[in-house]
Amino acid sequence: MCDYIFETVNQIKEINEKYVYCSDEAIKKYIPKGLTFFKRDPYLDGFEIKGLQIIDHFLKDVDADIYVLTHVTQPFTRADSIRDALGKVSSGEYDSAFSAIEIKDYCWYQGKPLNYNMKDIVTTQNLEPVFMETGAFFIFTREVFQRYHQRIGMKPYMKIIDRIEAIDVDTMEDYRMAQIAAEWIKRGEI
Repeated sequence: MCDYIFETVNQIKEINEKYVYCSDEAIKKYIPKGLTFFKRDPYLDGFEIKGLQIIDHFLKDVDADIYVLTHVTQPFTRADSIRDALGKVSSGEYDSAFSAIEIKDYCWYQGKPLNYNMKDIVTTQNLEPVFMETGAFFIFTREVFQRYHQRIGMKPYMKIIDRIEAIDVDTMEDYRMAQIAAEWIKRGEI
């Protein structure tokens, strides 16, 4: 899975410095030229650690105007998606960007329909969409993180990606889906 995202990030010439932020030095042998291993404190590997804590530590060690955060668990993230979102933030038009999928289905939240009226059910094509963050990438300025202590600012750009690009491997079932997608990609079917 590392190879996919490492190759993707390596393609993005608009990113000046590219790091693999990891506590395990065994990853070094998998890191291609163009990416730099940056050892993080193993303390940050704990299940009780939140993502914002990891970002906070990284920002203390690496000074930049704009940060692009990707995850190995979302290996099918496309370079063009990151480039598009990075361009929006770099232009100053947006203070941050994130990947999302559009869901046009009957959604519920806290025991109630979220995006439809049960007495006036429209076709799924005519439903008001719901958007879900995927975590494929987050792009934010140093100022956004310092001011709000979050990876999405007050004027974010939402980059809509497809379901393949959005595959997130958190469970064995997710991993099996990623294997299937990788085979389709390998055969040129996606």
